[in-house]
Amino acid sequence: MTEVACKSCKYITSEATVCKICGGRDFTKNWYGYLVIIDPEKSEIAKKLGIRYPGKYALTVS
Repeated sequence: MTEVACKSCKYITSEATVCKICGGRDFTKNWYGYLVIIDPEKSEIAKKLGIRYPGKYALTVS
């Protein structure tokens, strides 16, 4: 099971059909580093990165 990242919002998933965060369909296996957001409303990092939903996000997507 390979994890891929959405090129639009950087959400990491193992199901590369439609991104459940932004609805995007463009995924990549080329991503580096990740950030896990549990409570985006209380997270300063999530606010700075514009993340509104909990989950695992790539730091860099290519």
